[in-house]
Amino acid sequence: MADIKVMDMQAAADVQNRRLTKGFMLTRVGVTSVKKPVKVVRGDTINTLFCTIDVYVDLPSTQKGSHLSRNLEAINEAVEEGLRSGIPGIEVFAAELCRSLREKHEYCTYAEVRVTADYFMERPGPSGKTNLEAFKIMAQAVSRNSDVLKKMIGVEVIGMTACPCAMETVREQYGTNVTMDDSLPVISHNQRNISSVLMEVPESLDVEANDLIEIVEASFSSPTYEVLKRSDEAKVVLQAHREPKFVEDVVRTILAKVLERYPDLPDETLVTARSESEESIHKHNAFAERVTTLGDIRSGA
Repeated sequence: MADIKVMDMQAAADVQNRRLTKGFMLTRVGVTSVKKPVKVVRGDTINTLFCTIDVYVDLPSTQKGSHLSRNLEAINEAVEEGLRSGIPGIEVFAAELCRSLREKHEYCTYAEVRVTADYFMERPGPSGKTNLEAFKIMAQAVSRNSDVLKKMIGVEVIGMTACPCAMETVREQYGTNVTMDDSLPVISHNQRNISSVLMEVPESLDVEANDLIEIVEASFSSPTYEVLKRSDEAKVVLQAHREPKFVEDVVRTILAKVLERYPDLPDETLVTARSESEESIHKHNAFAERVTTLGDIRSGA
């Protein structure tokens, strides 16, 4: 009886390796929403980021299943190594994990890793007082066939926009009937804007998440803040109405600032800029996006 149980366990362990004759190749198979701490060491700064990790590999048409436990082994090994010695960024963590997946899944031709984490950074408020503000950082790594492994680093930032269209309509309707002080902006409706920028670069190059946060924050009508006193609230509202922007404007500003900040990155650097405004007077949201390369932006395309 014991021998039969051993044979059954061996057979079950090999189910993933069973060969199929009429199967289909699957683009991505893996595990998602794995929660792990990742220790990031950048110069003299040490942060432990609590990350959500998704990993995938492709699966050939002849193989029944992917070895999912290998994914967790690869994640745990990468996390443990990072906790021992620290890593320079979650995009480096993603790249190392992606390389490990290719090694552990000998049948795959593609591996992908996605990492997201809450990130806190000190930022000056309207009055100059420094607060600890929350952001989201994102990393991705992809290995395809024998191509050079590429990593992606990005950020998601919450800000504020004021609608230029409503502002112009108000100006047209009331400009001839109401004495308007040129020093004050015209009223408009506001939107909570969520914008992101992601940059894919060769493994040998680095992009700072802090720089990307500054780029996105500077692209809104106004940044938003966790703590605001009454006078600070007034400053935010006035600033936003002095810089009214559509989501299209936010995306184009992000692209322009990326181009200015990274003059030495190669033309093939992939950039994704995305902006979504949660409308205050509509039941829908407004959205804009550009996926491009630095080369295209430099050429004015």
